Amino acid sequence: MKQHTEIPYWITLAHLPKWGTEKINRLVVKIVHDNQMNLEIFFHLSESEWKDRFEFSDNDVLDVQNAKLELPNNAFLAEELLSQGFEVVPLNSFEYSKILKDNLKIKHSPTVLYTKGNKQIMQENSIAIVGSRDADKDSLQFTDNIAKKASEQNKVVVSGFAKGVDKQSLDSAIRYKGRSIVVLPQGIMTFGSGIKKYYAEITNGNVLLVSTFHPKAAWSVGLAMARNSIIYGLANEIYVAQSSESGGTWAGVINGLKKGRSIFAYLSENTEKNNNLTLIEKGAKPVDIDGNFLEENLPKNLLTSDNINSKNIIENSEFEQLVILLKKETLTPKQILEKLPLNISDKQLIKHLKTIPIVKTIKKSNRIHYFIEQNVATLFLTI
Repeated sequence: MKQHTEIPYWITLAHLPKWGTEKINRLVVKIVHDNQMNLEIFFHLSESEWKDRFEFSDNDVLDVQNAKLELPNNAFLAEELLSQGFEVVPLNSFEYSKILKDNLKIKHSPTVLYTKGNKQIMQENSIAIVGSRDADKDSLQFTDNIAKKASEQNKVVVSGFAKGVDKQSLDSAIRYKGRSIVVLPQGIMTFGSGIKKYYAEITNGNVLLVSTFHPKAAWSVGLAMARNSIIYGLANEIYVAQSSESGGTWAGVINGLKKGRSIFAYLSENTEKNNNLTLIEKGAKPVDIDGNFLEENLPKNLLTSDNINSKNIIENSEFEQLVILLKKETLTPKQILEKLPLNISDKQLIKHLKTIPIVKTIKKSNRIHYFIEQNVATLFLTI
């Protein structure tokens, strides 16, 4: 941050009791973007100014007044963080992860990120490798193979520091001289043993620790589940090593598929403990143990489904033209193909459009139209 004096105010606002992430973030937008005001000034406004300028209810005023009582404690906390080499990256910082904002939007993007290490890693192309804590040997080998490829391609590997797939992806990225983001299931100041273990990798800029929880929060199952969305949010692509039919991996992938995320699932011959085939049937792209797409080797019932990958059916030059077109106009698939002749069917185009996170849909005259929003001058690409 430009001014360390702002850190206590960001900590206070980010952990404001009773307020959800979206409500806090919308207030941040009003303070920083709409009113061109820093948080220190905001916290020293009068009750009437809070009500007039920010449309606070009486309860909102009371909540913020109570939060202000924590400012002295948070000032000491900020000093502790900085003295121990931690950093606080607020929502409006240019150092905040762009891909995280793009994926989680205003509703779920953490108001602050607590970090230790090379923050620039958050701006690089990234993948997440996700899966079971009790992953089998093949799934761990898949994880190692994908981490190796990512490292060779200079992509950052995002993991969550759980045993199994998470730990394997981190250790493999380090082994192959790659870079990794570790999303912690606890406060960053309670990760002392982990910091000591990975101290060399952190200090040389190859590992970045990220936490979204209060810096002194202890590990808990609830926090472990909550950080999963951050793992997915920090990644451009998601690779599923092994999933059960429930739990964090399953929930995260299903949610990602609904949002049109690029998700690849390892199609293992051992399906006894692996529910990846079901994820493939729901739209994940099947890959082999080396991450290669498996269209011609898919089971017959999948070859005729809507799950056939369309990532490579449009050339790079055609893709660029498609993006330019959809930034100018809102079109149906048929209209797109009339304006941009592509050697694919309407159905293939629709499948491809669903894999592009920035493409949005709107219903007009009972037909689905596709478009890409122009960048707007806010903290988020789209609000």
